[in-house]
Amino acid sequence: MKSRKFLALACIMSLMVVLFTGCGKKGNTTGDGNQTGNTDGKQTETENPGTETGNKEGLKIAIVTSPSGVDDGSFNQDNYNGILNFIKNNPDATVKTVKEPTGDPTAAVQAVADIVAGYDVIVTPGFQFAGISTIAGDNPNSKFVLIDSNPQEIEGVAEFDNIYAMTFAEEESGFFAGMAAALETKTGKVAVVNGVAYPSNVNYQYGFESGVNYVNAKYDKKVEFVELPAYAGTDVTGANVGGNYVGSFADEPTGKVVGNALINEGVDIMFVAAGGSGNGVFTAAKEAEGVMVIGCDVDQYDDGKNGSENVILTSVLKVMSLNVERALNAVKDGTFKGQNVLLKADTDSTGFVSAEGRHQLSEDSIAKMNEAYKLLQAGEIVPAANFNGISSDSFPGLK
Repeated sequence: MKSRKFLALACIMSLMVVLFTGCGKKGNTTGDGNQTGNTDGKQTETENPGTETGNKEGLKIAIVTSPSGVDDGSFNQDNYNGILNFIKNNPDATVKTVKEPTGDPTAAVQAVADIVAGYDVIVTPGFQFAGISTIAGDNPNSKFVLIDSNPQEIEGVAEFDNIYAMTFAEEESGFFAGMAAALETKTGKVAVVNGVAYPSNVNYQYGFESGVNYVNAKYDKKVEFVELPAYAGTDVTGANVGGNYVGSFADEPTGKVVGNALINEGVDIMFVAAGGSGNGVFTAAKEAEGVMVIGCDVDQYDDGKNGSENVILTSVLKVMSLNVERALNAVKDGTFKGQNVLLKADTDSTGFVSAEGRHQLSEDSIAKMNEAYKLLQAGEIVPAANFNGISSDSFPGLK
């Protein structure tokens, strides 16, 4: 495979007012780094103007989401769970949920503008909300929690006093997916299926490839990650990044086509970072024999049920709920600070599921992944990512 080295281009990042990654379906992270529990998914919401949960005093919170809403069992729900956890400990707080029905960035920002005057904190999960910078400037007394994006720059200003913007090192979680696949494969062929080649998705891909290469080098294996040229991705720079990209986060039929094509190539473990398109990959795995998938963003074990069996090997995590709750606690405590932060394993913000009954990894694989987790927390392992100058092709494992 070709070498992949990219420079950090600030001007490119400012253009990424696009939809968020979208990976998992169900589950709730607990914030312990590499373990997670499950959620019952019983949250409710309505169209704009939304529904309010909690009592009528205390911190007033709103969450504005993409069309899939706070009960999507995935990205939005995990962020919403962080709010619910905060309200559980602060029952005088309230939350209003607003579902912006189009997913368009302009409409998403307008949905925030429509309600900003009535709330202390507005939580906005997804790249499409990067344009809230102007709203934040016009409403200095309101606080904003932006997930999976940095705010759009205004006249050279990249950070804002009232926006706490969190992004995650998806390459770290992708690294554990690659390790798990390479350690557990029976055919020696593994793959990652993505939605669209947005930076967060490409991070997952490069991290996955790094994890496979790490296992190959450290444990003398020859595992191959399979790519379908017809589904290669094109990133925000216009470069061909390879991989297997469905081209959408909401195309389940094509997801199944890609999944079946990989299975026909001999792949027996697929890491799925494709939102709703990933449901098709899950279906392909369930209809095959001896094929497993690795979930993304949240614990997807329940989605892997297939009769008396389960196709989920494990799931890798972006621990969003914990960090949303942390941000709300900071608002309450008066320690809130507007900043753009990249969250990694050193704050237990990335990881993988190893909780009993929620995975099918061997004890040996878990031990090897936990060993690597400590090295990653210490900064001794740095997986390849979009703009960090590290190539997944030549990833050596240790600094």
